[in-house]
Amino acid sequence: MRPSSRAAEALRARVRRASAAEVGSASIEFLVAGLLLLVPIVYLVVLVATVQSAALATEGAARQAARVFVQAPSVDDGEAAAVRALELAFADHGVTAETRIAVTCRPEPSDCLARRGWVTVSIEASVPLPLVPSILDVTAPLTLPIEASATQQVSRFRGAP
Repeated sequence: MRPSSRAAEALRARVRRASAAEVGSASIEFLVAGLLLLVPIVYLVVLVATVQSAALATEGAARQAARVFVQAPSVDDGEAAAVRALELAFADHGVTAETRIAVTCRPEPSDCLARRGWVTVSIEASVPLPLVPSILDVTAPLTLPIEASATQQVSRFRGAP
C-alpha cells in the first residue's frame, strides 16, 4: 500500500466511527429544534388571530351601535340597543373582553337624537392574551387594549309623520 492510501484508509475508518456514534441523533435534534421554533410560531399565530378577531368585533360593534342608537325612539332605548349591539358583535366573534362604551353627540350634547345631529359611539375593549393563566403575577399587562369609534347622522326625517 502506498502511504497516501494508508492515510486515506485511516481517514475513512475515523469517519465511519464518528458517523456510527451519530446514528439516531438527527431525529432528536429535529424534535428539539422543531419544538423550540414551532411553539413560539404557533403562539404568535394564535395571538394574531385573537387580536384580529377582537379588532373586527370592536369595529363592527361601534358601527352597529351607532346605527341602532340613531334609529332608537329615545336616548335610553338607544343606549340599551347600543349595549345589545356590542354584546352581540363580541359574541358573534367569540371574543370575551372587558368593554366600555361611550356615546357623544353634537352639535347639541343634551339632545342626542336631534334631526341632522351626529352621534359618535366609542368602544374600548381590553382583550386578554390567549393561553395566559390569570394566576400569573407579572408586572406586564396581560390584556391588549383595542379601541374603535363610529359616527352616524340622525335622519333629517326623524319624528316626521
